[in-house]
Amino acid sequence: MEIPLSGNNADEQSPLDPRRLLRWIYLGRVAVATVSFGATLVGSLLVDPVSTVVATTLFVTAMALTASSIIQTEVKGRTPGPAFLYLQLMYDLLLITSVVHLSGGVASPFAALYILVMAAAALLLPIGSSLLLAMLGSVLYAGDAVALSGGDLSAYLVLQLVVFTLVAVGTGYIATQLQQAGEGRGRLQKELATMELRAADILENIRAGIITVDDAGRLLYANSEGADLLGFVLPQAIGSPILARIQAASPGMETALTEHIAGGLVTSRREGLLLREGAAVPLTITTTSVSGDLRDLGRATTAIFFDISDIKRFEEANLRAQRLEAVAELSASLAHEIKNPLASIQSAVEQLSHRPSASSDERTLSALVLRESEHLSRLLSEFLDFARVHVVRRESIDIGTAVRAAARLAEAHPDRGAQVGIVLDLPDGPLLIVADEDLLHQAFFNLILNAVQASPPQSEIRVRLRLLAEREQPKGRPSSGPAYSIEVRDSGGGIPAEISDRLFEPFATTRRGGSGLGLAVAHRAIAAHRGVILVDSTPSGSCFTVLIPVELTPLGAVS
Repeated sequence: MEIPLSGNNADEQSPLDPRRLLRWIYLGRVAVATVSFGATLVGSLLVDPVSTVVATTLFVTAMALTASSIIQTEVKGRTPGPAFLYLQLMYDLLLITSVVHLSGGVASPFAALYILVMAAAALLLPIGSSLLLAMLGSVLYAGDAVALSGGDLSAYLVLQLVVFTLVAVGTGYIATQLQQAGEGRGRLQKELATMELRAADILENIRAGIITVDDAGRLLYANSEGADLLGFVLPQAIGSPILARIQAASPGMETALTEHIAGGLVTSRREGLLLREGAAVPLTITTTSVSGDLRDLGRATTAIFFDISDIKRFEEANLRAQRLEAVAELSASLAHEIKNPLASIQSAVEQLSHRPSASSDERTLSALVLRESEHLSRLLSEFLDFARVHVVRRESIDIGTAVRAAARLAEAHPDRGAQVGIVLDLPDGPLLIVADEDLLHQAFFNLILNAVQASPPQSEIRVRLRLLAEREQPKGRPSSGPAYSIEVRDSGGGIPAEISDRLFEPFATTRRGGSGLGLAVAHRAIAAHRGVILVDSTPSGSCFTVLIPVELTPLGAVS
């Protein structure tokens, strides 16, 4: 005997075969859980470990429930009953609430998924039950949003709850009308198409590449991020064999897809390379599959991949800061140990050179020893300055004024090349920050002077200051919130390969007579303000980008 889909009366049945809609629910659930799991794991070193535990729990429970449900409806062929449908939809509400919480609350792009669950409930359940689920979803969403905002019920949140309610009522009314009119199948296809469009719109806004291929290697789906990274032209590439093109662009991704298609081998956070415009871009790749999609094309394999080049750059910057700190500690110890004996040597040689019996050769050699001792003494003093970089005082300053003063000082420096100009691109209004003005001035001066010294005659140095929102900053930055970006761009010959890996270390310089401490001091000064320095170099010039968070309390110190 067939079990009613909802309620106790046969005429309350859903206007469609629920298995078809459930397949989409399974696919959407796995996609959302996988994307949330992958995104959290990629940034696992930079987020609260609790978030990683929550995302992992969601991924495991979503996979377990989906697998169990597929066995019931697809393998055993059982008709889903009311309890089964309630369980599916209530779990999806809890899943979406958790994902929304992890990805920013009210501002999360995943909040739109509530609408899809409410629409599915209206199509599968009686209107009373669907409204009850819609109310539950609204309570979960509002409760989470209010908790995150500290009890503030914003107008935007209220508007979203009204939209949720209208969607639930409107979809339920439409489903009831379709049941009564017997037009369920045709109208359902339109509703499913709308749901696909909404889901696709959500996936388009995710900062990850997503592609899906069938067992024959034909492309079934790609979001714009994935198409851009791999060089696909949509929609022409849909339905065409794509593995050979993926292999040319990213051999590691093609291997992960082939292994998954051939033997079901799941790839999780595998690192690979994307070959693009002659450069190798690092990626992290995860694959997953869902059996039997709505096009009856068999098993589909999905690859989710992220460009982690920015994350790698921040990791390198962090390791560089740690190495510099160790070097600074060693430098301070050595400098203190050498300075006192050196002073004694200088004093003794000076006295020997002033003896009446000293010959001219002895005086010449004494003068040489004194000159080289003074040079060594200056170098030790510079090392001590490098080792003692720390925040002395904090005050509210205009960072634009600090950049402008550093540029003027570099422009007047005797090492400035012939007709090397400095062009400033600074905002009109003040950009305030609580920082050590002297330390920032020293860092900006060293960076600008380094660019001036590296530039050929008749060229320009461009210095640009901007305030960047969090979404505008490179991915993988360890601190959150807005940050000031200071770009110093020269038109020199780029950074030589032999010093690129140790650019900020002491003595790393190609300039004759340079100590190689300027960039090292700048790096430590920026690190003391919880900032980072990123470097991009080409044969036509280099660009040093400083990122300093606006909120600097408490400030760091490098001593």
